[in-house]
Amino acid sequence: MAIPEAINQKLIKELEAMGFPLARAARALHSSGNNNIEAAIDWIIHHEKDPDIDEMPRVSIELDVRSPEPLFITEEMITKAQQLRDCARKSTLEEKNSRREREKERIREGKELLEAKRTAEENERKRFLASRKADKDEEKRARERILQKLENDKLEMRHRFGLGMSPINPKTSRHTLPLAEENKSNMAAYSVAKAEKMQECLRSIKHKHKADQARVTRALETLLIYIGNVARNPDVEKFRRIRISNPAFQERVGALEGGMEFLQLCGFEMTEGTDFLYLPRDKMDMAVLHSAGIQLKSAVTNPYFGLLSHE
Repeated sequence: MAIPEAINQKLIKELEAMGFPLARAARALHSSGNNNIEAAIDWIIHHEKDPDIDEMPRVSIELDVRSPEPLFITEEMITKAQQLRDCARKSTLEEKNSRREREKERIREGKELLEAKRTAEENERKRFLASRKADKDEEKRARERILQKLENDKLEMRHRFGLGMSPINPKTSRHTLPLAEENKSNMAAYSVAKAEKMQECLRSIKHKHKADQARVTRALETLLIYIGNVARNPDVEKFRRIRISNPAFQERVGALEGGMEFLQLCGFEMTEGTDFLYLPRDKMDMAVLHSAGIQLKSAVTNPYFGLLSHE
């Protein structure tokens, strides 16, 4: 590449007087032939957006005091220089405004994202509280159903044995009535305690094996089938007998912590000398089976069942 001619000192001073930076003036003269100020200004107009316009050209600059022709600064040159300065200022102002608008948009989007996050967290908290309340309400209804079933069973037994609703003896009522109420309270408390133990067994199954949700669901559904078969067919012995060595039973229920205990709370007993769980007909308690069915259905259908249990 040939070395360009030295840049004219007088022309570059005139360009500086017009307001152009030294490096830009030097590059313009170097690129436009170094002998005409109007050509240099035209070059600046057409190359003002070049990224290297304000870089000094990489040439040896030898300033020559001589000028090949007289220098005349015309009104057109001054106007063009002013237009270039105005354009540069406008471009700088537009860039500042653009940055300001982008910053405003970023702040607005950040606020919207934060508000959406807060709304989602609040909705999740409300769903959790609603689910917790639903669990408590279901437990309360289960207790009430158990108590009502106990009362109905008492009335049925009195009717079956011809006891009827005998009048209360005034001499003994003062002692017998509190005793009856106490027995009723004790039976209700026993049933509620058993229902809570059943619930803890199911919570244990769901918590200990939460990594395998399909296995938990299969275990709960299997237990529900066992209890449902017995409740619907209390006189059919095969539904009241479970062989615990059965591989299917072990895989579905026996190997899961809490499975065997749940069946025992329902009335099943280990028969001595055998590998069977057996529910004697005379020890069946329909209220207990009914409570077990309610707990199992809730554990299967309610995704928040046992969420509040302790480890």
